[in-house]
Amino acid sequence: MSTSTLIALGKDRVQEHAPLGARTTYRVGGTARLFVTLSSLADLEELGPAILECALPIVAFGNGSNLLVQDGEREVVAVHLAGELAEITWRDDSAGVVVEAGGGLDLPVAARRLAQAGVTGFEWAVGVPGTIGGAVAMNAGGHGSDLAASIETATIWRRGAVATWDVSQLGLGYRTSALEPGDLALGARLRLARGDARGAQAAIREVVRWRREHQPGGANGGSVFRNPPGDVAARLIEAAGCKGLRLGSAHVSEKHANFILADEGGRANDVYQLLNLVRERVIERTGVSLVSEHRFVGFGVTP
Repeated sequence: MSTSTLIALGKDRVQEHAPLGARTTYRVGGTARLFVTLSSLADLEELGPAILECALPIVAFGNGSNLLVQDGEREVVAVHLAGELAEITWRDDSAGVVVEAGGGLDLPVAARRLAQAGVTGFEWAVGVPGTIGGAVAMNAGGHGSDLAASIETATIWRRGAVATWDVSQLGLGYRTSALEPGDLALGARLRLARGDARGAQAAIREVVRWRREHQPGGANGGSVFRNPPGDVAARLIEAAGCKGLRLGSAHVSEKHANFILADEGGRANDVYQLLNLVRERVIERTGVSLVSEHRFVGFGVTP
C-alpha cells in the first residue's frame, strides 16, 4: 500500500509534507512526509493498517518537547493523538482515585485539573511540557517523582495490535521504558490519592515558580542529557567549560547548562552538532559519557 492510499483514506486527518520541527519546542527542523492526527480508537482502527503498510518509520508525536528533527524532508509518518485520545477522567474507589488519561493529553493540563479536583500525587507533572503518551515512553519525571510512581497500566499500539501493559511489561526506568520506535502509548491508568485541593494547587504554583527561576525560557527541548549516577549533567557541562557555548544558531544556556537554545529561524543541525560537541568536551574533561534524553528524527538515527 502506498502513501497515496493513506492520504485518500485519511482525508483531512493526514497532512503531506507537514511541518514537524516547527511543532517541537525547539521550533526548528524539517518536515514529515505525512502527519496523521488520530482523535479516537475508531480512527486508529481505520487508519492503522494503512499507516503500517506505508512502510515508513512511525514517529509518535506529542508536544515535541524532547524531540529534535533534522532539517529537510523526513521520510516518516508522524502520528499525533487528539480528541478522545487526549481526555482525562477519574473516579474514587476504596484505595484512592483511579485516573484514566489519554496519550495525547498535556501533562501540565492533567496536573492542574487533578489538583483543582483535590486529586493529589501528580503535581510534579505541571513542570513537564509533554504528553501522557510521551511520559509513558520515557517515564517522564521531575521534582522528586515520575510516572512510575503512579501508573498501573498503559494501552499500547504496537504493529497494529492494541494491548494493555502492566508495570512489569512497561519496564519503566530512568527516562526509559520497554516501548520501541513505532509504538503508540494511547493512554494510561494512574493510581492517585484524594487530598486537599488548596495544598495541591499550592504545590503546582511552587513547581512553576521553581522552573521559572532555574530554567531558561525560549526555544529549547528541556534537559538535553540524563543525570549520570551520583552526579548532575549540568555540573559536568559547566566543568567542561561549555556553559554559554555557541555553535551557529544554537547555544548552551547561561541559566542552566543542561539546556540548549535555538535561535529563531535557526537550524536543527546546529543544535545536534552542539549537543555532540558538549558530549565530547565532557568526556575529554571529566571522563563521563553523557546520554541524551532527546529523541531524534533524522541524523542517521532510527526514529
